[in-house]
Amino acid sequence: MSRLSIILASTVLVLGLGWATTRVFATPAAASSADAGMPQAGQAAPAFTLPSQDGTPTSLSAFKGKWVVLYFYPKDMTSGCTLEAHNFQQDAEKYQKMNAVIVGVSVDTVDSHKQFCAKEGLNFKLLSDADKKVVVEYGSLGDYMGIKIAKRNTFLISPEGKIVKVWTGVDPKTHSAEVLAELSSDEKKS
Repeated sequence: MSRLSIILASTVLVLGLGWATTRVFATPAAASSADAGMPQAGQAAPAFTLPSQDGTPTSLSAFKGKWVVLYFYPKDMTSGCTLEAHNFQQDAEKYQKMNAVIVGVSVDTVDSHKQFCAKEGLNFKLLSDADKKVVVEYGSLGDYMGIKIAKRNTFLISPEGKIVKVWTGVDPKTHSAEVLAELSSDEKKS
């Protein structure tokens, strides 16, 4: 193999990995076949308690009476996950006005979440599911090159604890706007 071929192959590999971590599980086709156990709209949201970035146990039931945007994401400090978190943070005031909270979940550790929040200025809850129990319960456990991670899925949960909408394989660039639009239409129905 020539030196130029090696450089080109390396470049393609690096670019491919960068694209994959941004878009991991970002298409519905990639998410649909493995999501048979995923809770659906109309069902009660599965209860859970997980530690937040400050180590405090946080339960879904703590948000009763509020809309909950429960979003699962693959990995702290990766480009797509950072973009998605920034968009949620940027729209945080809009969510508050709609009586909604944002709760992120990944299989990263509490310490990783703490560092991610500090580095990126995030002030909503990021929960650590290091045991991968909640991601399984929500049909959102994925595999990326042999590593178990959370898929990029979101569940909109009503103030009564019912799942209203499920998004699978979301686009981190536009997802917060999609959720806000759904919340706005659901509030009109209420």
